[in-house]
Amino acid sequence: MLGWQDVRQRYRRSALGPFWLTISMGVMIGTIGIVFGQIFKSPMTEFLPFLSAGMILWGLISSVVTEGCVGFIGAENIIKQLPIPLFVHIMRLMWRNLIIFAHNLAILPIVFLAVGKPLEVTALLSIPGFILVVLNLAWVALILGIICARYRDLPQIVSNFLQVLFYLTPIMWMPTLLPQRAGIYLLSLNPLYHLLEIVRAPLLGHLPSAQSWLVASGLALIGWGMTVAIYTSYKRRIAYWL
Repeated sequence: MLGWQDVRQRYRRSALGPFWLTISMGVMIGTIGIVFGQIFKSPMTEFLPFLSAGMILWGLISSVVTEGCVGFIGAENIIKQLPIPLFVHIMRLMWRNLIIFAHNLAILPIVFLAVGKPLEVTALLSIPGFILVVLNLAWVALILGIICARYRDLPQIVSNFLQVLFYLTPIMWMPTLLPQRAGIYLLSLNPLYHLLEIVRAPLLGHLPSAQSWLVASGLALIGWGMTVAIYTSYKRRIAYWL
C-alpha cells in the first residue's frame, strides 16, 4: 500500500502517470539504438532487443540501489513515530520500483514486434532469473540503507560508482565486441553482467551460462547471510543515526 501510494503521489494529476517514464525510456532506447547500432555496425534485429532488455533492467537496478541508500533516511519521520518493522521501508521502495519496471516492460514487446524477433520457449527462464535479481537487489538496498544512515557521504559515492558500472557493463555495447582478454575482466568478474544475463539472455533466445546462474545464486546466499547478520546487530541503532 505504501508503494502504491508513492507512485500515485508522484504522478498525481498527470494524464499518463508512470507511462511518462515509459515514454522517456522508449525515446532513449530508440535514440541510443540508432546511433550506437550504426557506430558498432550491429544488426538492429539483434542490437535493439539487446539494448532494450539491458536498459529496462538497468533502470530497475540503478533505481533500487540509489533509493536504497536513502531508504531509511527518507522514512525518518515514520521510523521515529511508528513502531513499523524497518524492513517494511525496503519492501516499500522495492515494490515502488517494481511497479515502474512493469510500466517500462511494455516497451519490450513493441521492440520485438518492430524488429520481427519472436519470443522463444527459453524466455520462460527469465522468470527465475528475475526472481534472483530481485532477491539480490533487496539485500543490497537493505545493507546500503543501514550503512548510509550512518555515513551520509556514501549515497553520492554509490551514485558515481553506478555511472562507472553502467559503461563497464554490456548494456549499450554487446559482449561479442570485446577482445577475449578484456572479456575476462569486464564480463566474468562483473556481477552486474551475470545478473543482467540470467534475465536478458532467455528473452533473446539464448541460454545463460552456468557461471551466470552460479554467480547470481552465490551473491544472493552470501549477500543475505551477511546482510541479516549486520541488520540484526545494528537495527536498534538506525533510529538514533537518523
